[in-house]
Amino acid sequence: MYFPYRYILIFFLILTLYSCAHVISKDLRKVVDPTITFQQILKNPNAYLGKTVLWGGEIIETILQKDGSSEIEVFQRPLGVRGEPKLTATSEGRFLVHDVRYLDPYLYHRGKKITVAGEIIGQKIKFLGEMEYRYPLVSAKQIYLWPESYYYPYHYFYDPWWYYPRWWWRFGIYYHYHH
Repeated sequence: MYFPYRYILIFFLILTLYSCAHVISKDLRKVVDPTITFQQILKNPNAYLGKTVLWGGEIIETILQKDGSSEIEVFQRPLGVRGEPKLTATSEGRFLVHDVRYLDPYLYHRGKKITVAGEIIGQKIKFLGEMEYRYPLVSAKQIYLWPESYYYPYHYFYDPWWYYPRWWWRFGIYYHYHH
């Protein structure tokens, strides 16, 4: 009987390529200038007005504006290959994202990972504690909110032999360890 192994191989190849796809559209990524760093824009956001950036990080706070738009404060993190913020990497600062849509703070909550492609529209000075902090302000063109990943801090060991009666252990390797 002929089994189409090549179809299975093609399926897994497509699945692998799809899982490596970037979350921001290719058209927006083409416009981004990779030579401009976050630190350069952080020092003088007004010098980069109109430049398109691709940034990500963790949401600190989402504030709804009176006009129905949203402002998201983001703790910047470097992005991985797919555009996912690397939580193990150090941050270079914070930035603000302005979106004309209503973004529910319940979904866009503190600690959620986000990737944003947008245009630098200036800066906004807000208090961070007792000091004034200059935030680069990005007008969002595309936002990707990463699904929550759950981390189990404890190692749960599953031992199927544990559920059998003790007499069964004599026939397995557990006889030497438990007697």
